[in-house]
Amino acid sequence: MVATGEALAEVVAAFAGGTGPVAVDAERASGYRYGQRAYLVQLRREGAGSALIDPVGCADLSALGEAIGDAEWVLHAATQDLPCLRDIGMVPTRLFDTELAGRLAGFARVGLGAMVENVLGFALEKGHSAVDWSTRPLPEPWLRYAALDVELLVDLRDALEEELERQGKLEWARQEFAAIAAAPPPPPRKDPWRRTSGMHKVRRRRQMAVVRELWTARDQVAQRRDVSPGKVLGDAAIVEAALSLPPNSHALAALPGFGHRMGRRQLEQWQAAVDRARALAESELPQPGQPLSGPPPPRAWADKDPAAAARLSAARASVTALAERLNLPQENLITPDTVRRLCWEPPELPTAESVAEVLAGHGARPWQIEQVTPILTEALQADAD
Repeated sequence: MVATGEALAEVVAAFAGGTGPVAVDAERASGYRYGQRAYLVQLRREGAGSALIDPVGCADLSALGEAIGDAEWVLHAATQDLPCLRDIGMVPTRLFDTELAGRLAGFARVGLGAMVENVLGFALEKGHSAVDWSTRPLPEPWLRYAALDVELLVDLRDALEEELERQGKLEWARQEFAAIAAAPPPPPRKDPWRRTSGMHKVRRRRQMAVVRELWTARDQVAQRRDVSPGKVLGDAAIVEAALSLPPNSHALAALPGFGHRMGRRQLEQWQAAVDRARALAESELPQPGQPLSGPPPPRAWADKDPAAAARLSAARASVTALAERLNLPQENLITPDTVRRLCWEPPELPTAESVAEVLAGHGARPWQIEQVTPILTEALQADAD
C-alpha cells in the first residue's frame, strides 16, 4: 500500500516512465461509509508494474493524474469509478471501458470476472467485492484481490479491441469512450429523498413531508458520523413513519425499524422530524411527483396522445429488431429516453435529416444516428401517413 508522499512520488515517476495504456480501478466503501469516495486506487502499466494507493493517506493524486493524463486509461465500468477518481485529482483525457466494449461486442455477461474468463481464459479470485474498503490496515488477501482487478485489464482491452474491429464496431466504441471522457460531472440530484425505497406507497402530501424531513435528518447524521445512511435508519422505517404519522416518540417506537435497540435520544430526534412535517402549512408541503422535464410515462400515452403511442410502439419494435441484428443491447444502440422524446415531439416533417438533427440534440453519437435514423424515420413516416 502506497500511503505516504514519498512513496507516492516514486509511483508517479514510475508510471510517468511506463509505456502504453494504464489499467485503473478504484474501490469504494458503499454501504459502510457516507458518500462514494475512493478508499483504494489500483493501477498497472507496462514498465511500471502495479501500484495500490491509499487515498486516505494520499488525498491528492493530481500529480499521478497528470503523469498518466496523456495515456489511454483502461477501466471496467468507467462511469462508476470516474466520479470518485475525479474527486482526488485523477481525470483521463482518453479511456477504454472494457465493460462497455463487452456490451457493444454482444457478450451476455460483462462483469470483469466473466469477461476475463470468457475472453482470456483466466479465473479471477472472488469473494472481496463487497467488503468495507475503508478498513485500515487492509488485509493482505483483500489487497491481492484488488491488484488482480488491474492485472489483466490491458490484455482484456487488447482482445476486445480486436473483437470490435472484427465486428466492425471499433469506431462505435471509440465514440462512446470519447463521450464518457468528455462528459461533465452530473448535476446534484433534485429532491433525492424522492428515491427512498418504498416511496410508491406514500400518496398524501403530509406523508411525503415526513419522508423528506426524516430523509434529511438521517442524511445529516450519516454525514456527521461518516456512515452509510442505511446504517443510521432504514428506508422501510422512514416509509412506515410516513404512513403512520406517529403523534409521539412512544408511538414511533412501536413501528418496525424504530423500537429495536434504539435509544430515547434517537427516537426523539426522529420524532422531531415527524413533528416538523406535521406542523407544516399546506402551502409548504411537497407536491406529488417531480416536475416532468420530458414526455409523460409511456403507460399514459394511449390516453393522452394515441398517435404518439402508436409511433412509440413502432419505433420500439424497430429498435429491438435492429439491436438483435447488430448483437448489442437496445439501450446501447439508442437510449430509450431519446426514442420517447423523439416520438412524443417528432419533427413536423419527419425526414432523415430532421430525425438525425433531433437525435443529435438529445446527445446521440454519430454511429447511433447513422444506425437508427432510417428505422426511426420510417416509423414516424408510417404514423404520418
